[in-house]
Amino acid sequence: MKINLTTALLVFALSCAAAHAQRRSSFAPTASTASLQELVDNAAHTALAKFADKKLTENQLSITLIDLRDPSHPLQASFRGNERIYPASVVKLFYLGAVHRWLEDKKIQETDELKRAVRDMIVDSSNEATQYVVDVLTQTTGGFELSPKEMEEWQNKRNAVNRYYSGLGYMNINVNQKTFCEDAYGREKVSRGPNGENRNKLTTDATARLLSEIVTGRAVSQARSGQMMELLKRDYTRATTDTDDQGIGFSGIALQGMTGVKLWSKAGWTSTTRHDAAYIELPNGAKFVLVTFTVDHANESQIIPTVAKVVIDGMRSEPPASAAGSRSPQR
Repeated sequence: MKINLTTALLVFALSCAAAHAQRRSSFAPTASTASLQELVDNAAHTALAKFADKKLTENQLSITLIDLRDPSHPLQASFRGNERIYPASVVKLFYLGAVHRWLEDKKIQETDELKRAVRDMIVDSSNEATQYVVDVLTQTTGGFELSPKEMEEWQNKRNAVNRYYSGLGYMNINVNQKTFCEDAYGREKVSRGPNGENRNKLTTDATARLLSEIVTGRAVSQARSGQMMELLKRDYTRATTDTDDQGIGFSGIALQGMTGVKLWSKAGWTSTTRHDAAYIELPNGAKFVLVTFTVDHANESQIIPTVAKVVIDGMRSEPPASAAGSRSPQR
């Protein structure tokens, strides 16, 4: 049977649309139970009260909790979860997901240098590695200023990762900037905007969704989600004096002295922000993603573990009826 070019293109477009729709609806946490929302509110108010003398206010704290005890029916609760906040290095989680999508679609080639950069971006939170990864994903490079027309074309390419996540239904985020140890110059600074209006922005809701999709094997594919999880695995029991260690300097602080707990995470910190996106498994079978963003209190290392401690204590209770008979998240 002969199929003309128009028909073939139509079939291809429909198959792509179906695959796109399937990916878009792959993870949809339901509204929280009253107890889960109460737990998040309690965690927020505990932190606000404890650090009131440090002038911690509600608009400086965002929290999202996703209960994954039943991964096919996740439950979500949040405190200011849809507020757009500069994410620091937590944005690297989104570049990690995009790399694996691009590799799966054969839009880019997996080289030894790309593997090294992706590893360093997540494990060591290297900004230099992230800059390379963004170049690969968007086929753009930094450098001297461009003409307005050239800059428009450059920015369109740089928005490739934004378009990907927008197509999956992610809203209220911006993930088109590199991360730097110091400052951006040339076209990178122009792209950021004169007042930083085009800086990276994330919400704890969006971040928790992506981490949950990775945990449950829904991000790109089960195999690729497993590879991402390997890079996110943290050891909170190590002895170190580094307060910015991703394993023991953020949510991991709340796990000190506990046994049988597993931690995966991606932290981010600057001179003004301190964030953590963590997935935690407890010995009693509780499994949850907890994302906490704080602003203007970067030196207060105990805010995030204060939130985590309240949530952990709450999740140590008996699983709700909806989680009965649940299976472990696929990785």
